[in-house]
Amino acid sequence: MSDDFPPMTSVKRWLVTTNHKDVGILYMATALFFLLFGGLMALLFRAHLWQSGGAGLLSDSSYNQAVTAHGLLMVFWFLSPIASGFANYFVPLQIGAKDLAFPRLNALSYWFYLFSGAMFMISFFQGGTFEGGWTMYAPLNVPTYTPAVEATTGGTATILALMLFVMSITLGTVNFLTTIHRSRAEGLGLWNMPMFTWSWLMTIWMMLFAFAALLAALLLLGIDRIFLTQYFATDQGSSLLWAHVFWFFGHPEVYIVFFPALGIMFETFQTFCGRRLVGRKWVIIAMVLVAVQSFLVWMHHMFLTTINLEIKTLFMATTIGISLPFDLMVFSLIYTMVKGRVRFTTPFLFSLGALLLFILGGITGVFLGAVVLDYEFRGTYWVVAHFHYVMVSGVTALVAGIYYWWPKISGKMYDETLGKIHFAIYFFGFNLLYFPMFLAWETPRRVFHFGEGLEIYHQLATIGAFIFGASFLLMFYILGKSLISGPDAPDNPWEFSRTAEWAIPSPPPLENWSGRPSYASGRLEFVDDDSSAATDGGTVAVPETGHGHATPATTQHAHEEEHADHASIWPFGIGLSLAVFFLGLSGLTPYVAEFAAANGADVSAQEPSMLSPALIVLGVGMLGYTLWNFGMEQFNAPVMDVAERWPFEGVNNTKLGVWFFLASDVVVFGAAIGAFVFMRIHMGWSAWEFDAIPMAGLVNTYILLTSSFTVILALVMAERGNKKGLLTTMSVTVLLGLTFMGVKGWEWSQKFSHGDYWFSGLEYSIYYVTTGLHALHVILGLLVAGFMIYRVATVDAYLEDHRPVEYFGLYWHFVDIVWVFLFPLFYLM
Repeated sequence: MSDDFPPMTSVKRWLVTTNHKDVGILYMATALFFLLFGGLMALLFRAHLWQSGGAGLLSDSSYNQAVTAHGLLMVFWFLSPIASGFANYFVPLQIGAKDLAFPRLNALSYWFYLFSGAMFMISFFQGGTFEGGWTMYAPLNVPTYTPAVEATTGGTATILALMLFVMSITLGTVNFLTTIHRSRAEGLGLWNMPMFTWSWLMTIWMMLFAFAALLAALLLLGIDRIFLTQYFATDQGSSLLWAHVFWFFGHPEVYIVFFPALGIMFETFQTFCGRRLVGRKWVIIAMVLVAVQSFLVWMHHMFLTTINLEIKTLFMATTIGISLPFDLMVFSLIYTMVKGRVRFTTPFLFSLGALLLFILGGITGVFLGAVVLDYEFRGTYWVVAHFHYVMVSGVTALVAGIYYWWPKISGKMYDETLGKIHFAIYFFGFNLLYFPMFLAWETPRRVFHFGEGLEIYHQLATIGAFIFGASFLLMFYILGKSLISGPDAPDNPWEFSRTAEWAIPSPPPLENWSGRPSYASGRLEFVDDDSSAATDGGTVAVPETGHGHATPATTQHAHEEEHADHASIWPFGIGLSLAVFFLGLSGLTPYVAEFAAANGADVSAQEPSMLSPALIVLGVGMLGYTLWNFGMEQFNAPVMDVAERWPFEGVNNTKLGVWFFLASDVVVFGAAIGAFVFMRIHMGWSAWEFDAIPMAGLVNTYILLTSSFTVILALVMAERGNKKGLLTTMSVTVLLGLTFMGVKGWEWSQKFSHGDYWFSGLEYSIYYVTTGLHALHVILGLLVAGFMIYRVATVDAYLEDHRPVEYFGLYWHFVDIVWVFLFPLFYLM
């Protein structure tokens, strides 16, 4: 630990920390705050639903805002982030790592998350937040179909906040994938990883691709709202396009939310049943199958659309298919209870409650998986009840995780009796809130007018909502009382816990381990690299391979490892800068509308405000300053010398991280290109009226292909330690990139001179947005290349270690490959 690293009682500690446990605590605390915020929104509109015509508490717009905000907060800003908090804290401990692979990026992902939530809260004060529902269905998600004030600033700020949130998810996903695949302790194969880590691994693999699709959808929607393009404002299939892109994200999101909760259930069932999970390897296989199949069922959300019956039937079959692996997991948990000795502790009660609620949610979901029944139930409170029985069963397991790991995080025990009372109130309130919705299923979703005969069910649900909400206040009291006056927790308060976090003190030290964790002998030992002796006394958990119960280890001083840094202020600065920039963008629409109106478009907007361009300029300036200092900062995050790295032994951490990032970017571009193909087919391929300038596209193709060659030469020069050659080849790459942008700028100016703007029609919107997205990637690449040239010129960077040049080359080649697809699509077809 660095002497100048602030203590946990210091505010500075939480602004500069990059330690995975600190970041985990920040995630969990922030997620619980958004839980309260989203819960207040729910209580507000539930009180409004006391009477069939509404209780007069909210206007129509306010009701829609409250319902939308509740959905967005719970799905995005609470459920995934609190699971990410658990994963930040415990996954490195469970796999024997000292931190995540990229500690500063981990901190950056948190600050993006926090500031995205702050942006969402600010949107309420920008004339009203987004009110088109959490699914943001087209065309209700664009200004044309929403009230004038909300249509611009507040609603757009919500979309941009979601984009910042997805950027946070992407950083975290790349980080965790690299860490789990490259930083497992010696002897800890993938099969032997703890079940929570396994569930998180499947979660982040789904996140990598699902959230990339959501980012593409939000990009298109944000550009529609800010720059008045026409992806979702036309009658050319825009509603169907949004449904396809959104639900390609939306259905995997159900499993993204539930899998970490499922991992907690596996851990707690094993601990409190005193036996290994029944059918463990089959459960892992089932999770892998669900993760893959989750991307093959999205169209069951679209049974009421014009998609033909044959395709609907196919997706009905895939929906039934994905339920089968879940059956296996449920039976595994049941048989683990049957064959074990159950201890009804607070964590186990919540896990058992989660299982019961999930079973009911799954059974009622089968009704919606059938096309014929879905025609009857879609858009009703049956969907609301089913959805919450599935999603909030996940919340129930997450509460189990809070109680299960609270002694490890806080070093304090809680009042077990109060915990059981909390469960009783929680479980009763939950069912009183959501079960009556099945009985009131004829109530249409998202409206507060319902038949008078259904009033009793809604009143019961409202009473249940307040009881359910009160249960969380009790939880906060229990945890607060524990933190202030609770007895000290032992290192391992649970007799049959089997994972490595219980083998170290409560709370864990900053560096996690005093020795190097190893599973080479079949059990967890802490070894000195110079010998095979075990270190660090205490009861030690074993990998879940069935070798036996935990065994004590002997104590021996561990050798000193390379010092790790734990502090950097620049992630906080970058997050704040980007939030300021996005807030400025949210108010830019009136300026674009003025320009569009002056060029013949039929648009209207609010009076422009000078605050918006001021925030944009300020945000860009802050972003440039903080990114520069982030790049120049000396930060040490040591790589484990001895680790299990299958199947990526030959790929270092940074290179693997770049590959994961590019994999997600493939989905972003795939969605944008897919939107072009979908809309053009919907319009009629030959009816496409936009003609690009073929010669400009051809010249730019040659330019980019040449720049790929110069990047390869740059890598050769770096490998040879040739500074002059490296500077020359990198500079030529930058010049070629600038030439590409110059040709693209000339091409666009030619179109503008003929009155062909991005708001002139759907074809124009798709052309400018798709090629503009590619141009943005070129600009980002040029900025990175310029920074690298400066580093080579000033400190002879990359001559001793040429790998950063290789990583830049991977990104640049990817950008060039994307253009190879765009050129024929827009210039030749």
